[in-house]
Amino acid sequence: MLYYKSGLEAIIEDEVTKRFDAEELSSWNMLTRTNMDHQFISVRLTILWFLGWILRYLILFPFRAILALFAIGLMIAGTAVIGSLPITPKMKKKANFRLSVTCYRIMSRAFSAVIRFHNKENRAKGGGICVANHTSPIDIIILGCDNCYAMVGQAQGGFMGTMQRAMSRAEHHIWFQRSESKDRLAVARRLKEHVEDEKKLPILIFPEGTCINNTSIMMFKKGSFEVGGVVYPAAIKYDSRFADPFWNSSKQSLSKHLLMILSSWALVCDVWYLPPVTQQPNETGLQFANRVKAVIAQQGGLVDLEWDGGLKRDKPKASMMQKQQEVYSKRVKGE
Repeated sequence: MLYYKSGLEAIIEDEVTKRFDAEELSSWNMLTRTNMDHQFISVRLTILWFLGWILRYLILFPFRAILALFAIGLMIAGTAVIGSLPITPKMKKKANFRLSVTCYRIMSRAFSAVIRFHNKENRAKGGGICVANHTSPIDIIILGCDNCYAMVGQAQGGFMGTMQRAMSRAEHHIWFQRSESKDRLAVARRLKEHVEDEKKLPILIFPEGTCINNTSIMMFKKGSFEVGGVVYPAAIKYDSRFADPFWNSSKQSLSKHLLMILSSWALVCDVWYLPPVTQQPNETGLQFANRVKAVIAQQGGLVDLEWDGGLKRDKPKASMMQKQQEVYSKRVKGE
């Protein structure tokens, strides 16, 4: 009966796939951003919703779009200037910090962001690794409003490639080519070289590897926790009543996601900086990753799940199914 019950629960609503859909709201917020389409309730609410639509799309959105474009242009131009100035590395680092924080704060204004930072004394320092749960690409902007980080990611083309090259002019960031990103040893080596130099910026990493819908936190990839150095956990929790911050990359393009954020009422969130941690002598990378994940989940009020976020796009691995089969056989044997 236990397996009949588990099977029916998995068919109706399992605990994994619902983490890849927008969080359902307990009350209507005139955004129509839940999983249900807009429904007529009354004439008064329809008029209020229409007035809200005019305010968000015809007044707030154009102003926010201009503000965001200004911040992007300022960052591209500013990093080019800083990179070409004949100044000392220390002065260049300070100038880049001021420019980066200023640009990210202007970008956050484009989302009407209200950010509350807690325990700022635990912010990441040079040579460390800041790890956080991942809801949207704008997590980088949120954390960038209070600190300056080195980014890690795959080298891109187009607009994203332009931004990557601009950022690299002023500071050291880690961009991997597609062929190199598949080589875990090469990635680990470059990360290790970075964290061993305290003069470099702390690295910002989202170990889940994909966006989760602001209700839970999924398995951390252990690679980020095996390079050594100090890890600075950070928990991010959004208030979904004012905007839906979750990016469902399998259903939305990045441009559409940003359009939805720019046309929302506001972006309200809390960021908790947690005490720095290091790997224990007899602790494996996976155990270390799970320990950090549990701390972030507890602070952010998120559901701590052991499932891989890669299930958002891929089928379960054979090893994962074999593990469930082993659990079943042990129960049958009475173990």
